[in-house]
Amino acid sequence: MSQPILITGAAGGRQGSTGRVVAGLLLKQGAPVRAFVHKLDGRSQELREQGAEIVEGDLLNPHSVEAAMKDVKRAYFTYPVADGLLEAATIFAATAREARLELVVNNSQFQNTPEASTFRDLRHAPSFRNLQHRLADRIFEWVQVGANIQAPPYYENVRTLLKARVATQDTAFLPWGNGNAVIPLVGAEDVARVAAALLASPGLPSQNVYPLVSETPTVSEIVETLGRALGRPIQYVPITDEQWAEAVKEQLNPHAFDHLSRLWQSFRKSEQRYRATDTVRTVTGRDPQTLEEFFRANAGAFGAGAASSRSV
Repeated sequence: MSQPILITGAAGGRQGSTGRVVAGLLLKQGAPVRAFVHKLDGRSQELREQGAEIVEGDLLNPHSVEAAMKDVKRAYFTYPVADGLLEAATIFAATAREARLELVVNNSQFQNTPEASTFRDLRHAPSFRNLQHRLADRIFEWVQVGANIQAPPYYENVRTLLKARVATQDTAFLPWGNGNAVIPLVGAEDVARVAAALLASPGLPSQNVYPLVSETPTVSEIVETLGRALGRPIQYVPITDEQWAEAVKEQLNPHAFDHLSRLWQSFRKSEQRYRATDTVRTVTGRDPQTLEEFFRANAGAFGAGAASSRSV
């Protein structure tokens, strides 16, 4: 493949950083990568040293998106959990159509069903952010360039939510109800592997939607799995939405806070039994990472344990 593959989010963010992983995987395969970054810094310099072409730009600026897509046929689109997703997706999809891209792999969100193909599904979006993803998926489908990867929360999100209190108190304080709520999950690395495989394939994807769900544990099972991986018991203490809001209000932007708050409420109330998909294995030829494997690989983030205090 002689034409560069455009990768947005290539510098990486605070959690899953799928764009960074996709770029790295493609570079290791010898594929030409054009890394779209918001600013030039040490992260972009590392990518340059690995062989990527670096383009600085803003996904909300049509001119910089148009410049980044010059001589490109395939691209990966991802957007941080912040305001602007729908605008950025519209700009990217419209520009891709004008530039005659053959494929955009769109990093989207889990939509409860293998294929959410009608507008009726929009009424059941658990949050405004999720609704934006559903609309963005439609846009990429309408311009006939999109392969939408629909993923639930990442293992990395769980790590971020749990690590501080588990490291100091061996306790998970979360507004996830009595422990019976099911939280569908997937590893960000597997999301990136699927995206990279689709982008690097000589042919075009055989479907428009790729649902990715690696595991469907209950809250209690998540905590038990963490304890098993760390080799020490971890306690789960359910808290109210208000207590959680007070604890994280300084850490999240309003968009992310609203999304997560509503997502937890949705999972608590849902009676649906989610099911794992075989997408990772089918597309990449590899079994997906398990939650326990992820916890073991990231054990250092959860410390050695164990203060005695149990207050929120």
